[in-house]
Amino acid sequence: MAVRARFFYLFNLFAGRRADGSTKKVLFPLAPEYIGYADSGLEDDLFVSARPNIELLPEGQFKYHVDFEHLHIGEETGMICVSRPTNPTGNVITDEELMKLDRLANQHNIPLVIDNAYGVPFPGIIFSEARPLWNPNIILCMSLSKLGLPGSRCGIIIANDKTISAIANMNGIISLAPGGMGPAMMCEMIKRNDLLRLSETVIKPFYYQRVQQTIAIIRRYLSEERCLIHKPEGAIFLWLWFKDLPITTELLYQRLKARGVLMVPGH
Repeated sequence: MAVRARFFYLFNLFAGRRADGSTKKVLFPLAPEYIGYADSGLEDDLFVSARPNIELLPEGQFKYHVDFEHLHIGEETGMICVSRPTNPTGNVITDEELMKLDRLANQHNIPLVIDNAYGVPFPGIIFSEARPLWNPNIILCMSLSKLGLPGSRCGIIIANDKTISAIANMNGIISLAPGGMGPAMMCEMIKRNDLLRLSETVIKPFYYQRVQQTIAIIRRYLSEERCLIHKPEGAIFLWLWFKDLPITTELLYQRLKARGVLMVPGH
């Protein structure tokens, strides 16, 4: 199915307006999160997020952690959603954090959605230790879009039978004939044991080298005192923290855009 369509289906299946007139929300336990989610709902105020704990690290780096002490899950919560690695920070929620979120989701009888577009086992753009996790209460979303193969952009959902049946019905109405090239290539790569090899020996090293190169360029011009970098644990982004920035991030965005540098402002 289409990559973006998965979250439109899931967010409106488990959150939004219910048949009895009540509304449910999507909880992001860690912010910032993927800005592309913002256009995936049919209702206003569909999302609620939680501020992270910040761990300061050596070499001018830092890392976000889920603040479980202040994480609120109530009757209005329809699902928990987290990207791993996170777009745009490059954060990878630890195995312990992920298992704790899974336990909380089970306790509240709501699903835990893991956006695994950059994660393990494929495309494997993770530079820290991370184990994959799935059980019938987890909805695992994967993608072929990061394999670098033209025409292969395709989304995958791994979930329990009831969820898959509902998604299949929605997909049959909204996207009657999704492209078949991506799934066909995927099946052949799995049969030949090429998928994991490609992820581990080509894709992951390529992006790791680019991350290290970019950090070196940043540090050439910006000291640790002026700019902190979120520990690059995965994905294809770098998240910068300018603690004493004298201008707004929107103005910084405009200035960098004029110089041909793309950034996502954090406001």
